[in-house]
Amino acid sequence: MRYEFWVGVRYAGLGRKRHKAGQADRFVSFIASSSMIGIALGVAALIVVLSVVNGFQTQVRDKMLSVLPHVELFLRDNAQHQVLQHWPDIAQRAKQDPHVQGAAPFVSAQGMVLRGNNLRGVQVRGIDPTIEGEVSELPAQMLDDGLNKLKDGQYGIVLGAQLAHALGVREGDHLMLLAPQGAVSPAGFSPRMRQFTVVGLYSSGHYEYDSALVFTHVDDAARLFRDNAQSGLRLRIDDMHKAPERAAALGQQLSTYGVVRDWTQNNRTWFAAVQTEKRMLFLILLLIVTVAAFNLLSSLVMTVKDKQSDIAILRSLGATPRSIAWIFLIQGALIGVVGTGLGVLFGTLLAFNIETVVPWIERLLGIHFLDPQIYFISTLPSNPQWADIIFISVVALCLSLLATLYPSWRASKLQPAQVLRYD
Repeated sequence: MRYEFWVGVRYAGLGRKRHKAGQADRFVSFIASSSMIGIALGVAALIVVLSVVNGFQTQVRDKMLSVLPHVELFLRDNAQHQVLQHWPDIAQRAKQDPHVQGAAPFVSAQGMVLRGNNLRGVQVRGIDPTIEGEVSELPAQMLDDGLNKLKDGQYGIVLGAQLAHALGVREGDHLMLLAPQGAVSPAGFSPRMRQFTVVGLYSSGHYEYDSALVFTHVDDAARLFRDNAQSGLRLRIDDMHKAPERAAALGQQLSTYGVVRDWTQNNRTWFAAVQTEKRMLFLILLLIVTVAAFNLLSSLVMTVKDKQSDIAILRSLGATPRSIAWIFLIQGALIGVVGTGLGVLFGTLLAFNIETVVPWIERLLGIHFLDPQIYFISTLPSNPQWADIIFISVVALCLSLLATLYPSWRASKLQPAQVLRYD
C-alpha cells in the first residue's frame, strides 16, 4: 500500500509502540485519544437515546391500540338507535373492504363514578362483549372472566385496575355512574344516575386508560346517556400503520352513515409531541459528536505543528503536497472510523440490553426512573432501529472527515525550506 496510509496510521497512534514517545507526542496522542473517545460516547449516546424514544413511542402506541380501535365510524346526530338496530348492516358493508378484520358497535360518553366519598371522572365505553375481541385486546387484558358477565339490563361495569384501587372497590361491589346531562324540575337540577355492579377488572398496562376508562354493555350505556353520547362502529384493520389510508377509503365508502377517523387522528397531538422530542434530542446529542469533531480538528492542528520536521523531510524526499494532505486525512479518518465503530458497538449492545441493564441500576441505586402516572409505562423500553444507527454513523463519519480538511490543507502548504532552517 502507499506510504501515506502507513504514515497516517502511525500518526493516529495505531500500529506502533510508544515506549520512547516524548512529552509532546504523549500530549498529542492524548488529545487524539480523547477525540476518539468523545466521538464514541456521542455516537453511543445518540443510539441509546433514540432507541429509548422509539421504544417508548412503540410501547405506548401498542398499549393504546390494545384498547382503542384502529378506525372508528361516528354516526351522525349521535343516534344510538342506529347502532343498536342497524350496526350489523353497517359492519357488513365495512367488511367489504378486505383490509377490515373486525367490527363492533360502541357508545361513548363522559361520566362520573361515585363510591362513598370518592368521585372520579371517567370515559364510559359501551361495548358488545361477545364480539369485543374482534376490535381490541380487552378480553386478553381481563384479570378475571368479568367481560362475560356484561349482560343487557343487568348494569354491570368493568373497571381498570388502577381505578378500582383508587375507588377501593372489587368484583361484586356497587357504585353510582352519573351522566353529565339530567332533568330540570321545580326542585332543581337532577343528574341522571344509575347503580352499576363491578363485574370485572382489566389491566392494559397504560395508566391513563386503567385509571379512567370503564366498559359496560352497549345497550345499558345507550339507555343511560340517551342522545348525549357518541355512537358508531369500531373497526380493526390488518395493518395499523396504514390506518390513515384505510380510513380515507372507508370514509368514502361509508360517508352516508357518518364520519370515519383513524387512531392517528385521535392521538395526533401526543404523537406529534413525541416526534418533536425525538428531533430535538437528536440535535442536542449531536452537539456531543460535534464537540468531539472539534477536538479532532484541534488534535490534528497540533499534530501538524508537532510534525513539521517530518513533513519537511518528506517534502525534501519528493513527497507532493497532495501526499502530505492525504497523510493527515487518513489520520483523522481513522480516528473518526474507530471512534464511530466503538460508539456503534457499545451503543448497540446497550440499546439491545437496556431492559436488563436499567432494572439492575435501579436495584443498585434503590430508585425508580419511570413513574407510570407520568410516563404511562413503568419500565424503560428500547427499540433500536438500524435506519437510525446507520444515519448516526454516517453523520459522525461526515463530521470527522470535515474536521480533517483544514489541518490537511495547512500541512500541505508548509514550506520545507522555512521549517528546516530553524531545525
